[in-house]
Amino acid sequence: MRVAEIFHSIQGEGRLAGMPSAFLRISGCNLRCNWCDTPYASWNPEGEDLAPDTVLRKLLAYPSRHVVLTGGEPMVAKGIHEVAAGLRSAGRHLTIETAATLPPEGIACDLASLSPKLANSRPDHRFSAAWRERHDRDRLRPEVIRAWMEHADHQLKFVVTDPGDIAEIDALLAAIGPVEAKNVMLMPEGTRADLLHDRGVWLARLCAERGFRFCPRLHIELFGNTRGT
Repeated sequence: MRVAEIFHSIQGEGRLAGMPSAFLRISGCNLRCNWCDTPYASWNPEGEDLAPDTVLRKLLAYPSRHVVLTGGEPMVAKGIHEVAAGLRSAGRHLTIETAATLPPEGIACDLASLSPKLANSRPDHRFSAAWRERHDRDRLRPEVIRAWMEHADHQLKFVVTDPGDIAEIDALLAAIGPVEAKNVMLMPEGTRADLLHDRGVWLARLCAERGFRFCPRLHIELFGNTRGT
């Protein structure tokens, strides 16, 4: 599998924010989100090809019980099921961060961190028309989101750029069926602390009104938009 980075830090987003965790960032993605903050794992995939047993050994060398599989899109990686099974056998708590466009297919998972992509993710002129069409076609698959929700404990994490995104979120929640508000997280888009603050102020108020969770980007606030964090 192509690996962008393996590192140890704290979880910056979602229900387990602040939890010391080992991270496997897969290089490769089936989408091209315009605001992607890890282009080295998606737009221009970098890294080295490692065997699943090598990846597993590196992850288990860290002391944390929590492990996060992320990307890019971790579910595109050959051998990802083998790595997840090895982590489960070793007693690790496993979070999988995915856009939920590819089904779980029985993968070991304790927390499915699902991040369906809204229209605000559509790639701009930096990408070909073919990529824009592919992204639009594949970014939302309600049946796959439901499969993940049935497969594991889950959170739905939406990247929000402006208040107009809320109508799209409401429509998607209605399409995938009953979703508990406590499992819906709204996260401001941005890779600068000042932008996250500005968007976070109104987004936090909206979460309070709707019963959704506000999702900070703790790693950006602490370390900036840097690798290995």
